[in-house]
This record gives sequence, structure tokens and C-alpha cells, in this order.
Amino acid sequence: MDSDKRNLSKHLPKYQQIVDVIKGKIANGEWPIGSKIPSQRTLAKTFGVNRSTVITALDELMADGLIEGKMGMGTFVVNNTWTLLATNPPPDWSTYLKSGLHQPSQTMVQEINKDESNERLIQLSKGALSPDIFPLDKMKLVMQKVTEKMGILSYEEPKGYLPLRQALSSYVKTIGIEASPSSILIVSGALQALQLISVGLLHRGSTVLLEQPSYLYSLHVFQSAGMKLAGLPMDKQGLLPDFIAAQRKQQNKAILYSIPCFHNPTGILMSEKRRQELLQMCEEERLPIIEDDIYRELWTNEPPPAPLKARDRHGYVLYIGSLSKTLSPGLRIGWIIGPEPVIERLSDIKMQTDYGSGSISQRVAAEWLESGLYHQYLASVREQLTIRKAAAMEALEMYMGNIATWDVPEGGFFIWLKINEKLSTKELFTKAIHKGILLNPGTIYAQESGLYVRLSYAYASLLEIREGIRRIAAIIQASGSDYPPK
Repeated sequence: MDSDKRNLSKHLPKYQQIVDVIKGKIANGEWPIGSKIPSQRTLAKTFGVNRSTVITALDELMADGLIEGKMGMGTFVVNNTWTLLATNPPPDWSTYLKSGLHQPSQTMVQEINKDESNERLIQLSKGALSPDIFPLDKMKLVMQKVTEKMGILSYEEPKGYLPLRQALSSYVKTIGIEASPSSILIVSGALQALQLISVGLLHRGSTVLLEQPSYLYSLHVFQSAGMKLAGLPMDKQGLLPDFIAAQRKQQNKAILYSIPCFHNPTGILMSEKRRQELLQMCEEERLPIIEDDIYRELWTNEPPPAPLKARDRHGYVLYIGSLSKTLSPGLRIGWIIGPEPVIERLSDIKMQTDYGSGSISQRVAAEWLESGLYHQYLASVREQLTIRKAAAMEALEMYMGNIATWDVPEGGFFIWLKINEKLSTKELFTKAIHKGILLNPGTIYAQESGLYVRLSYAYASLLEIREGIRRIAAIIQASGSDYPPK
């Protein structure tokens, strides 16, 4: 609906302009029969009018028999100009939407995903590096080298472009992982890795054990494949292994998913001792592990402990890495490292899914790794993240010292903020949007008690980080009388 406001005719009353735009969407099938139309608030914001104008437009559309309000559910398209005349109505697409295998994201997650492209908002939500950090000149140079050497592009080997897997084999050796190219699968980002694992290795009805809160609770990648999630508690050293045995007895055919480096959303770095305890417990319980290590290189204090995979002597760990958080999400390059039979199985499923990741992206990734540019670039990324983290900490101390608590992360993108004021998650999220800030509420990560917020300092500018935190503090202070403004 981005262009709808521009499409309004200035010669008609505003409500009539809105009626014409919506009729057009219904007539050309953009809003098919059975679809739910946006809320009054969303429509008012889209068209730049007040809600009373929107209500007038909707009343006319209802009178024409095109839409219908359903109590507590919203407003739906019930006819179009053709079905008002026809005897055989077209298919009700809403029944197909509900019957698909893949479950939709939470409503709030969908809102966040849409608003992350809104340049008018201060983006304290995005788990991505700022465009200011992106090495555009170096990327152009790399792509030029790739195109100079490029021949006819075709499908790659099922496991991915061999020079890239060879480069990754050398790269992961620097963090203690011994992996031959044949035990590496190139995937289109870490999320595809999880999707392949969910449909290729896990039985329907099995359980995924994971930290609670966790990034995975905001997605439905495992639930869509028929799996259940079972949360495990954490402390400041990471996931608590002692709870695994009890959960293991209750759950069927479980696997453990963990983000040990700069955990999303809490930012916790799992300690060396805890990693040893966790791997030992999983070996005793014969519990396989998915190690999601996509934030590893984003340390700001000192390098993190070696991966779980580096200590894995019995093939328990499937290791996931990616260039999306460090270099460019647009490349869509990630990898899975694991036992060769498992990698063979996953590569077969990937070929059935998309016939391999993009050839150009794989060659670009290989050039970054082989040339040494990637390691050089990571040093500048860490420097920038250190500066941004310091700015966020300074703003938090200045504006939220008496209304929230937090730990200083040792790397990654995120600060896990606990708000002391009694305020609903939805209220804070909505008010923040109205004040021009996008943030991630803790509830989307299954944080069940207290009011938590995940703040990212990676994407917004230094001025935006400071101003965004100031505005959030003002919202919280305005919601309670116990905290004087700082």
C-alpha cells in the first residue's frame, strides 16, 4: 500500500478517494474475497487522514456489499464487482491460506518485519549492521575480480561451490573446527539451515530443547514441521545443562538448539566452563546439538571461547555459520558443518528445495575468504560495534538508570533491557511506534515474566541510538508516577 496515498485524486472528497483505491484493490484481485483488510488505524496512517474519514469510506464499501465487519475479528472482503453479478463465486483464498503447512509469524513479528523497511523510524529492532559499516568499495572490488574470472554460470555441486567449501574449511580451522569440504553444506543463510534440519532430520512430534527466551520463539520454522519447543533456563554464563536430563525424560526424540555466542535476544556469551558442561551432558544423554554461531565474530572485548563443534569428538554437533550478520545479508550465504552422512542428506533436500544457492554469491563469498579481506574487514566491524555499544550504554545510564536494568554485552548486536515500570508489552511497542521508534518486545521471544525489550545498537546511527533511548525512557516515565525524569 506504499503508493496508495500518491494515487489519490485531489478532485474528489478524501473518503471517496479511499473508496476508489480499495475498490481497485478488490477488483484487480490484490484483496481477494475472504481477505482481511488493514485496520482503521493502519488505513488512516497509509492515506494520511483521520479515522473518521476512513470509517466513512468503509461504511460506503459495506453498503455496496463489498466488505463486511465481523465482531472481534476485523473487516473482510466478501464480494467483488463480478461476484455481485455472477452465480459461481471464485475460490475463497482464505481457506487455502489457513491450510498451508507453514505457520504464520506472530502478528507483532509481522508488524516488526514490515516496519523494518520504514526509514522514518529509528531502527532499534534490526539485527543487522548499519549501511554505514558496509564495505561498499571492497565489495565492488571483490565482485569485479569475480566477474573477471567468471565463466558460464550453471548449477553448483549439491553441497555448494567447492572453492567456497575449501575456503570455509580453512577458515573454521582458525576457531578450532576440523572440517573437510565434504562435511560442509552451503545454504542460503542460517534460517534455511534450520528449515533443512527440521524437515530432513527430525521426526514429527519430536521436541527441540532451547534457551528461553530465544530467537526461535519468534519464528515457526520447527513448529511448521510438526515439532514442539521446550525452553531451558539460563544464567549469565548461558544455558543451564542440569535441566536437560529432566526435559529429556519428558520429551520424545529431542534435539538441542543453542546460540552460545552473544545469544539472541539476551546477548549472553556462554562461558568456557559452561560449554564443557553442556557438551558432556549432551553426550551422556545422547542428545544431538544444533550450534547456531552466526554472531561469533562480532566480539568487542576479546575472542569468545572455542565453539562446541571444536570439542565435538563423536559427531553430536551440527554447526551453523553465516555471513549475513558480519558481511551482508543480501549475499544469502551460510553453512552447515556436520557428519558427512548428515550433510549428504541435507544437501539432497536442499537440491529438492532450490537446486543450490546462487553461484555468484558463492563466488563472492569465496573471494572474501580466500583474499584475506574478510579478516581485515571484521576488525573494522568490531571497532564500529564497540563505539555504538558505548553510545548505547551512555544513553541508558543517562536516561534509564532509575527505570531499567541491563548487562553490558561482550559482543553481538543486542542489549536485553528489563523495564522496572509496570507497563504492558503491547502498550510500550505501540507508543514507541508512535514516537518513531521500532523495538523488539521480549514477549516475541517467549519471555514470560517481566517487561523486557531487545535493543539493537548495530543498525541505527549514534545520534539515533541516543535519541531512541531517550524517547523510550520518556514513554516509560509518562506511564508511571514513581520515576522522575532524569
